[in-house]
Order: sequence, then structure tokens, then C-alpha cells
Amino acid sequence: MTAPVVRFAPSPTGRLHIGNARPALLNALFARRHGGRFILRYDDTDLQRSRAEFADAIAVDLAWLGVRPDLTARQSDRVALYDAAAERLRAAGRLYPCYETEDELDRRRKRQAARGLPPIYDRAALRLTDEEKRDLEAQGRRPHWRFLLEHRSVAWDDLVRGPAHVEGASLSDPVLVRHDGGYLYTLPSVVDDIDLGVTHVIRGEDHVTNTGVQIQIFEALGGPEAVPLFGHHNLLTTASGEGLSKRLGHLSLGSLRERGMEPLAVAALAVLVGSAEAVRPVRSLDELAQLVDIARLSRAPARFDEAELEALNAKVLHGLDYADLADRLTAAGVTGGEAFWLAVRGNCAVFSDVAVWKGVVEGPCAPVIEDAAFADAAAALLPPEPWTDQTWGEWTKAVAQATGRKGKPLFMPLRLALTGLDHGPELKALLPLIGRPRALARLAGQAA
Repeated sequence: MTAPVVRFAPSPTGRLHIGNARPALLNALFARRHGGRFILRYDDTDLQRSRAEFADAIAVDLAWLGVRPDLTARQSDRVALYDAAAERLRAAGRLYPCYETEDELDRRRKRQAARGLPPIYDRAALRLTDEEKRDLEAQGRRPHWRFLLEHRSVAWDDLVRGPAHVEGASLSDPVLVRHDGGYLYTLPSVVDDIDLGVTHVIRGEDHVTNTGVQIQIFEALGGPEAVPLFGHHNLLTTASGEGLSKRLGHLSLGSLRERGMEPLAVAALAVLVGSAEAVRPVRSLDELAQLVDIARLSRAPARFDEAELEALNAKVLHGLDYADLADRLTAAGVTGGEAFWLAVRGNCAVFSDVAVWKGVVEGPCAPVIEDAAFADAAAALLPPEPWTDQTWGEWTKAVAQATGRKGKPLFMPLRLALTGLDHGPELKALLPLIGRPRALARLAGQAA
């Protein structure tokens, strides 16, 4: 395979959610796997709804996931290209003016439905004479422009679904230019894909029908050689099977970030669910890229389960080495270095949990003393520093011999006294971090 060029083309009309992350990542990972280029293209021709703050937020969300585009483009900067393409299609007789209002089109569709006919445009505008067009424009009507589809089968070998086709005769001629001169999605998308050299269009299966239309536009503007390869992947749904939308704010990437989800956990679940590979923790996007083969994606919807994400998030954290997040630990005020992280990582469901164990290690920590006499006896047997991971075992063996305790009656009172909690990391790792002065103070019932 020659180095592919792929693109992710969001509309900056809202925040990215986990469903948007799937096509973004599938494209970015495909480029990584095959040594290609990834383009971020803002489809912002809808000037009323597009917002700069949403575009900025999309860039932030992608960067958080580890996705950095090789090129960023904005359709609002490229209108001259679309104007030129529209003129070429008009000159070739493939773009024709229509004057119906939305109400007129709606009534026509209802009449067709009543007669058992498919609700496709009947091409009435093609029968208008020049004089009739002038009369309509004299009434103040401005035309929208439709692309004249060829009534033939359009076939392609889908990278995900295999052989696919769409019958042109089953579709309405699509509107490419609004009555106000603005462009709908279809024409700018094709023009940009040709101009930017996009070789593979990887997107959701809800675009399958669009592909039949777009292939004809590709061919009209650039010939058969201009047509990229297409792959239509299954869509993410909620765990209950509902579709995802921008209205589900708690599943926005920004919201998941604020909840402490690790970007690698979000990325892994977003692309591995609904694939041939089992969902698993990964250590890098390069590793994830080697796991994802778009040809092996399922045809069934991919269900995104928040509980599964939380479990995966913990597994990702547990697998990270100190070097992977040393800067984050420093920013969190953790001074225990690698020893601290290795001690506590298995007890962190989200990174912010390090604050709990930082408090246990550095204090102040309120001890829980169940038996003062036992705590005093244990304190008297604390060995001098320096301590190692062997100290806990040596100390508790001595305490057991002196007090006759063993098992939970031995270990739990010591854990409660030293940490104030009845659960947590292994004390053989925590004890050297707590240190002898704090341990003695806590065994004496003092917050330290």
C-alpha cells in the first residue's frame, strides 16, 4: 500500500463525544499503521452554527487523545474552490437550478407516498423553460442547485463491508448549493478530498448512501482516478443500544477528561469495541494502531459501556510505569518518586486517586487505634531506619511473636493505625514511604 492520506472532518457546531472519537481514531490509527498522513478538516460552511470555540475544543480533545494532525484545513477558507467546482458542474449540465419551496417539496413527497411511490425528487425543474425560470426569479425566488445523478448502479469495494453498491435511480438528485449560495456538505467534501489528495475515506456506516452520490461527483470533477477508497465502520451506541449525539454531554470527550478517564483507555475502548480484537489496556497509540484492522470490524453496532470504560481506565493506570507520568505526579505534588507510584498504582482507579495515597504517606493522616496496648507494643518493636520492602515482614513477625496475634487480627489494626483506612496498597511498600517518625506518631494515636 502506498502511504495513505486520510481525514477526519467534524463540523464545529458542538463538542466531540465518544461516538466522534471512533472515526477520528480509526483514521488516525490507520495513518499510523501504514505510514500515512492524517488531515483534520473543519466542515464549517454552516456559518450560522459553526463556532470558533468549538473548533478550538475539537483540537484540544484530539490532542488529549494523542491525535495530532499533519494538516489542518477549514472549509470556510476554501470557498473559491467550491465556486469553481460548481461552475464546472453547471457547464457540464450536471448542476441544475430548482425553484420549489420546502412546503412545495413536502406536499409533493406526500402525494408520492399516497400513490405508493418513493419520495424522490421528480426532476420537475429540468422541464422548466427559460421564460418560466425568469418568471420565478421575477417573483423573488432564488434557485437551489441539484446534482444530476446518472441512473446507474454505483459499486465499490468497501474496506470494511466488502462489495457494496447504491442504485442511482433510487436516490433524489442531491441539493449541493442552497438558494442563498451556501454549500451543503456534499460538494465541499468531494472538492477537498480531491484537492488534498485523500486516498481513503473511513467514516460511519450512516454515510453509505452518500458514497453512491459522492462517487458520481468525484467522477464528474476528476474522473474515475479521483475516487478514493471507502470504508464504512459500525457506529458506537450507548450500552442500551441508543444512538450517541452531542446532547449526551456526559459522554463528551471534555466530560470524560474531567472525570479522570485516561486518554489511552478512552481510545482503546472507542476503537476496539465492536472489532475482532478484545478490549484491552494499551500503553501507546502505536500499540493500538497495530491492533486495529478496519477490515475486521463487526457489522453489528459497537456498544459503549461506561462501566467497561471505568474498569479499563483502572487497568491502563495499573500498567503505566513511573516514566509514563512522572510529570503528572510532580504537578500533583507527589515527592515519593518511582517508589511511591509503584506502591500505589494498583489502588488508583483514576489518576486523582494519587492524592489519597499522598495524604497517607505524607500526612497528616488520622490513625484509627482499635487497641492502644497492642499499638504500643507494635511501636516498641519498630526497627530503626533505613527501611526496605523487607521491613514490614520482619516487623510484623516480631509483633506476632510478642503478642500472639496472626492473620487479620494482626495486620488490620496495624493498617488502620498507619493509614487510617481498612484497604489500600501493600504495607511492605507503603511503610518505607511513611517513615519511622510518622509511623510512631500514628501508633501513638497522633495525626501525622
